[in-house]
Amino acid sequence: MNTFLDYCLANHDWLLELIETLVAIESPSDDPAAVNRCGDELAARLESIGAQVTRVPSATAGAHLRAGFGAGSRQILLLGHFDTVWPIGQLARMPLRREAGRLYGPGVFDMKAGIALAMLATRAVIDRGGLDDGRIVMLWTTDEETGSRTSRALIEAEATKSEAVLVFEPSLPGGALKTSRKGVGQFEMIARGVSSHAGLDAGKGVSAVRELARQIVAIDDLQDPENGVTLTVGVISGGTRANVVPAEARATIDARAITRADADRVQRTMRSLQPYLRGASVEVTGGFDRPPLERTAAVERLFMQAKSVAAQIGVDLQEGSAGGGSDGNFTAAIGVPTLDGFGAIGDGAHALHEHVEIDALVSRAAAIAGLLQSLKPPKP
Repeated sequence: MNTFLDYCLANHDWLLELIETLVAIESPSDDPAAVNRCGDELAARLESIGAQVTRVPSATAGAHLRAGFGAGSRQILLLGHFDTVWPIGQLARMPLRREAGRLYGPGVFDMKAGIALAMLATRAVIDRGGLDDGRIVMLWTTDEETGSRTSRALIEAEATKSEAVLVFEPSLPGGALKTSRKGVGQFEMIARGVSSHAGLDAGKGVSAVRELARQIVAIDDLQDPENGVTLTVGVISGGTRANVVPAEARATIDARAITRADADRVQRTMRSLQPYLRGASVEVTGGFDRPPLERTAAVERLFMQAKSVAAQIGVDLQEGSAGGGSDGNFTAAIGVPTLDGFGAIGDGAHALHEHVEIDALVSRAAAIAGLLQSLKPPKP
């Protein structure tokens, strides 16, 4: 492990320069041309360290990048994304800068520093021992921030070939890994009634807004926050004028759950909701598009392996859970041991103070390299 620590320390400047280069090329999810500019730079950097890079085009997003190292039969998947939530021009409002031991910039924490850490750790393993009968595949996608609609099939296909998946999303506070993530879903509810004049013929109408209000109360009763089940009615709309009994009303509901069983229960219940008012109807669409990343026995074993490796360089690696989803939710749901949060230590994802802790980068990369070394098959 000290070999990896020394290697990563010697390449500290290389790591920082790579992070800054990626951050300086803005890559908002909804601008495929901009994302591809960042992807072109990332592909060149990957090829320069020995990767075989394949661009996987997308009809609605930038091209995803698959980078392979080694030709062995046993695969480890390193997963993440290089699209960001920030629009072109955000660099002018929150410039890339080093200040008080921190590196600031849009997308640095979520999650371009994580990509650079994965690349340095992989370099360390290859240069300090080789991959033997193993191979490392990196999959860097371009639509994670908008739901991974074009990348999900690719992610799941690579995961099925892999013995483990390491996700390079930002760490939890203090550097903890994420051994569980909530499943995330969204439902759209449409309540329909019968319009009428609110003064002359109020009794002939059926208020869709009133029906929706009853449904919102019922939805609230489905919550179980103590066990991680939440439903949040975030957007509502309905009606046309104050003096018209509304014929239609809508609500958008965010749903989250820790376990697949709870996610399935919520989904079944939402889709079976019945109207309260005679003459009204209710339609519910949507569901959980990211299944939960559950802390299974296999996830626990992988975490304990990572914790043991990190301890060899004096890092006390902890674990925790996250309320938001990532692409690791997909890989865990198909049964592949998945650890999330291998990205940089920092704060401010999607916020103006987004940054990473510079002094924590070297030990982070070394711990990742140690885990990759421990996961690769032994020499025959």
